[in-house]
Amino acid sequence: MQTRTSGEPSGKMEILGIKFAPLNVPFRRRMETLAALSWICTPTFVPLISLYIFCYVLLFTKYYWLPLLYLIFLYLDFDQPHQGGRSIELVRNVPWWKLLTDYFPLTLVKTCELPPDRNYLFCFYPHGVLSLNATAHFTTNGTNFKKQFPGLKRYLATLDAHFRTPLIRDILLGLGLVSSSKRSLLNVLGSEEKGRAIALMLGGAQEALYAKPGSYKTVLKKRKGFIKIALRTGASLVPVYAFGENDLYDQLSNPPGSFLFKVQEFVKKVTGFAPVIPLGRGVFQYSFGLIPQRRPIHTVVGKPIHLKKTDDFSEEMVESIHKNFTEELIALFEEHKHKYIENADDIHLEITE
Repeated sequence: MQTRTSGEPSGKMEILGIKFAPLNVPFRRRMETLAALSWICTPTFVPLISLYIFCYVLLFTKYYWLPLLYLIFLYLDFDQPHQGGRSIELVRNVPWWKLLTDYFPLTLVKTCELPPDRNYLFCFYPHGVLSLNATAHFTTNGTNFKKQFPGLKRYLATLDAHFRTPLIRDILLGLGLVSSSKRSLLNVLGSEEKGRAIALMLGGAQEALYAKPGSYKTVLKKRKGFIKIALRTGASLVPVYAFGENDLYDQLSNPPGSFLFKVQEFVKKVTGFAPVIPLGRGVFQYSFGLIPQRRPIHTVVGKPIHLKKTDDFSEEMVESIHKNFTEELIALFEEHKHKYIENADDIHLEITE
């Protein structure tokens, strides 16, 4: 059985209860930590820097015509996230992604073949704090996804808000991200071009509130829109569970019904983002910080549920497929939990909301 480990090297020092990294950490490991740090900082600081540079050039330099040209391009290209995006292999191939995926490390576990003669909707669980495994497998070539599933063209569905920052939106499009809107999913999966695979975190921001070590709570009971999308496009549903995604961070105590949990739910409803308060590690110490813990993630890809394309479906049909998908996800978890979870006999997947 593979047990969960912190990934901390031997020789670490502890001062005043803080576990510091040893001085002889190999250079490669330090670069992996830097890659993980950049992963956290990028969504927070890079959009602000991008906006600042954009506004500065527009308002205070003689090159104001550059951002004006970009605004025209943005107007003409505004709908691209809903039209299938435009992934660029050069962006996916940046060596930095390999450092990031090796930090944990990430492992893709294939259980069956997925031939590129149809389209697939990969339904990822759990969401975790960062949705890191889905993002790494579907937007970068830092993992062996292309080798394990040759011929599949990858997309990652995310919120529209991520495409509203100048320049950053184009990097996201280059990585293969598209909008998670209904129109976008229909465009990607309903295409005559086969071999398309789009990743969707079904639990969404709500599930991020439960993301902490030892939590196996999934938000699924009321999530049925993805089934209607699959029926309208004839896409196959692929259940995916990532063991270890919830182990990357702890959170401040926020049990359902607590004041903090209510505040988080309110902010999520207003903004669409889950305001989690992650507790990770730092650059030179392992006790606190915003960097995810160095813990392995095993992403297990289950067998597909093939559906026939139709616009004439009943709620009973949707309910039946939803029940089948839920059973397949639970079966996937039960089959593989002993490989990646310690003392897994009494641990089961909790289906909620």
